[in-house]
Amino acid sequence: MVPIQTSAEDTDISKELYKLSRKQTRVFLVHTNPSLGFRLFTLAKSAGVMSEEYAWIVTNSLSIFLNSIDSAVRDSMEGVVGVRPYVLNSKALESFKERLRRNMTMSNTTTTSPITELNVYGLWAYDTVTALAIALEKIVPFNSTSLGPRLLNELLTTKFRGLTGDFELFNGKMKPLAFEIFNVIGTGEKTVGFWTPERGITRDLSSAGEKTYATSAKELKTITWPGDSVTRPKGWAIPTTGNLRVGVPWKHGFTEFANVIIDKKTRRTNATGFSIDIFLAALEVLPFPTKYQFFHYNDTRNTNWSYDDMLRGIPEDYDMVVGDVTVWAPRAAHVDFSLPYSESGVILVVKNKKPFDMWIFMKPLRWDLWLAIVVACVLMGVVLHILENRVTSNDADSIIENIERRRAIYWSPVTVLAFPERNMVSNNWSFFVLVLWLFMAFILMQSYTANLSAILTVDQLKFAFSDSYYVGCQEGSFMKEFLINQLHISPSRLRSYNSSEEYHKAMSKGSKNGGIDAIFDEIPYMKLFLNKYDPQYKMAGPTYRTGGFGFAFPVGSPLVAHFSKAILDVTQGPNMTAIEQKNFGPGYSSQDPLSSRISQQTSSLTFYEFAGLFLIIGSVTLFSLICSETAIGRKLTDKTTNFIHILFHFKSSRVMSMEVDGDTNEPVANDDDVSDVSVRDGTDTSTRVFEAGPENGEIIDNVTGNNQQ
Repeated sequence: MVPIQTSAEDTDISKELYKLSRKQTRVFLVHTNPSLGFRLFTLAKSAGVMSEEYAWIVTNSLSIFLNSIDSAVRDSMEGVVGVRPYVLNSKALESFKERLRRNMTMSNTTTTSPITELNVYGLWAYDTVTALAIALEKIVPFNSTSLGPRLLNELLTTKFRGLTGDFELFNGKMKPLAFEIFNVIGTGEKTVGFWTPERGITRDLSSAGEKTYATSAKELKTITWPGDSVTRPKGWAIPTTGNLRVGVPWKHGFTEFANVIIDKKTRRTNATGFSIDIFLAALEVLPFPTKYQFFHYNDTRNTNWSYDDMLRGIPEDYDMVVGDVTVWAPRAAHVDFSLPYSESGVILVVKNKKPFDMWIFMKPLRWDLWLAIVVACVLMGVVLHILENRVTSNDADSIIENIERRRAIYWSPVTVLAFPERNMVSNNWSFFVLVLWLFMAFILMQSYTANLSAILTVDQLKFAFSDSYYVGCQEGSFMKEFLINQLHISPSRLRSYNSSEEYHKAMSKGSKNGGIDAIFDEIPYMKLFLNKYDPQYKMAGPTYRTGGFGFAFPVGSPLVAHFSKAILDVTQGPNMTAIEQKNFGPGYSSQDPLSSRISQQTSSLTFYEFAGLFLIIGSVTLFSLICSETAIGRKLTDKTTNFIHILFHFKSSRVMSMEVDGDTNEPVANDDDVSDVSVRDGTDTSTRVFEAGPENGEIIDNVTGNNQQ
């Protein structure tokens, strides 16, 4: 907005017009009184701003008085578009004009002067006087003390057909009229369209059809613009003189993208960072030379600044804005964006909390399944023991082998998995049962492995967002509005921060200590954050779409197309990786998927995750060592073994004794051939269980512990 005083000299007005000619703006709206407005257009033509590519629009404060200007001023306004209240031509209006002209002629008033022509203000005044007369007639006779209120009430309810159309007051004001959109051409005006409150912009008031509200200029007739051009001006042009005013945000954090530096001597603004390097590289690709000058925003480094406030400074304060400005739909209503030069999307980052403990190896199976497996092992051992008792042999070696087999038969469901090459059973039915057990054990092992893998990998990617979480977002960005309007997060749950360090500090505290539980921000920022604090955080949930970072321009600016093409050349060129690594560090590349950075967080397991398993194995090993190598342990083991053998082998011992004594076809077995015998004396009966010794066919008495040859 350029304010010009009514008393301004022509030289002052010319200076302001010269400043306007140096800017990108090529569309001007004039709202001033007639005396200043007509002077302005005469000087504008002399300044060269009434030529092609310019557009001038005048409001009704000036357009109503066009019938009173001279030919020189009208010639300078060639191509101007104006808006004024529309008055429908009628017989009553023509009759009134004829009577007015006749009366002015009779009073010796020149009829050729434009001043004698009534404009809409004069017609409104005539209708107002008529309404006042009608109201007075309704209250005659009237009392002087109550004249005012009664006259006002009657005037508010008065309705009639006047010179300008239907006269009716709504809330003390005239009913909205249709507005005429006209184009100044030659010595007259051409009506190119209308605007009404009901239909918006329309080409013809009498046009039939569906009454839809239109706002597009395409509804208007052809307009002749300044310079006798019928091509609609773009509204912006690349300035041929002066510098391009480039706005840069002055930020507290994430200065890797844009960092403002003020020269202490010259007070000029300099800038560095990834966004600035992209801008400088794009300038080298533009097909025309462009001079520029940086202007920083938020020079006081106010914490309440925002990118939206900065963009509202276009085009008054800046010709374009360079920085980490996100291309977002609500912003596109008042600025144009170039193509993005960064990755796009918003992600959620949370703490990398591993739900691992020392008993993680127990988690793949629930307690009832573990119990079922243990019971199945015991029952399988009992079944195999019963089946193996039916296998008999009189040969001493075979008897000793059977003794070894029976001793291990209770562990066969487990030992067969560890020693599949050993012959654990002799009975065919035992073999059949063991095959079925192996089949079931194979399924259980595979299911256990798959479920444990899921716990260690896939389950770590799951994350349930809670409404009670406090969420962090970046100060000044669009994220707060995005989270409230699109993700419906309560504003009371949002906390703003400026840098990676502040994010990390708040996440370390947690919401219970005044911090946050999660971060919502754009991918470029979160890549830097995860690079710095990689093992402690991870990405969770989906990626929400945004436009990425781009340059902002005034609406309709021709620079948008040029910079967009230049950005494509830069981002797809060989220097893009060098620009990224210069600002973000060695090894950084926007081509790397974000998932590759997150997968490293759960790539290895520690001893603690399997400490429970080692504890069980160590405890069993230590217990076995104590039972084997200490006197107390051996004594306890002997008593336990004798009790188990007496309990489970009593029946089999009796059967074998009966076979030895009752078989007449076979010789009596010698002492060396006897496996299990019952020894009876005169006082009591005891059962002795003999086992094959480790060497030379030695028989060990498990009751007395003595070796017998």
